[in-house]
Amino acid sequence: MSFQARTVRITAFGGPEVLAPGELEVRAPGPGEVCVEVAAAGVNRADLLQRRGVYPAPPGVPSDVPGLEYAGRVAAVGEGVREWKAGDAVMGIVAGGALATHLVVHAREAIAVPRGMSLTDAAALPEVFLTAYDAIVSQGGLASGDALLVHAIGSGVGTAALQLARALGARAIGTSRTPEKLARCEALGLAVEDGIVVTDARFAERVQALTGGRGVDVVLDGVGAAYLEENVRALAPGGRIVVIGLLAGASAPLPLGMLLQKRARVFGSVLRSRPLEEKIALARLFSQRLLPLFERGVLRPVVDAVLPMSAAQEAHARLEAGDSFGKIVLAW
Repeated sequence: MSFQARTVRITAFGGPEVLAPGELEVRAPGPGEVCVEVAAAGVNRADLLQRRGVYPAPPGVPSDVPGLEYAGRVAAVGEGVREWKAGDAVMGIVAGGALATHLVVHAREAIAVPRGMSLTDAAALPEVFLTAYDAIVSQGGLASGDALLVHAIGSGVGTAALQLARALGARAIGTSRTPEKLARCEALGLAVEDGIVVTDARFAERVQALTGGRGVDVVLDGVGAAYLEENVRALAPGGRIVVIGLLAGASAPLPLGMLLQKRARVFGSVLRSRPLEEKIALARLFSQRLLPLFERGVLRPVVDAVLPMSAAQEAHARLEAGDSFGKIVLAW
């Protein structure tokens, strides 16, 4: 049977005011799939871009229902599913449509909610921790003893990367536009001296000073063009830059001479458009390597606010203003 889902819809491209309640018929799960009754969903910057009309949903997902991560309980299972049963608490990432009371996902994409964690807290985990782990570890190769530079360290991905670096035994250096966010990151393991307030897109000299002139092994960058040259300057020999966002532009000159001299590499990364097989692999990686760390308290969700789904406009406005620390979660 199908499910009549309540949703948050994008009624037109524009500001937060274009978000409104809606309804959507969600099909029954097919072979290898589960239908999840969503309890809560995290809000991400990709949702803001989709709402503005500059980051459309890929084929196969609702074009007017945003949301890239969810937490809830299995409502129904499709043929052949053995991993889950009705009532199991699950979370995960999707290419869209998470701001709905029901959604269908592949059973192997779903991840068990850490024992003892609420569904609202769990909704703050999948997108930011999968993004951060894939970027800094799988692609960036961050290892124990390395140094990591995290831009916008008070963001959802930033706070996740900081915790992951600490769990790996790596040093994290973080930038923010406000000293208040850096101070709050100290509770997550950021050393007082390793926080850099950046107001003029200049930080490489400070990074080099903090590392004794060596530089950092990995840069996690969600800012983009405005930080490109400084990122290269901040690298250690053989360093890697992983770009996951373009908040400050998509095009900038790349100092190739410096890149060659440092034997550096630049990666680009996005989760939303990856094929199903890669998303399943990421979900299994999360389950194997990160889930135990949440259950032991080594990693934890950082939630700025939990708002009712009816306050989606407010949630988008708060995230857009850049004042939040960690994640904003919307709950049904």
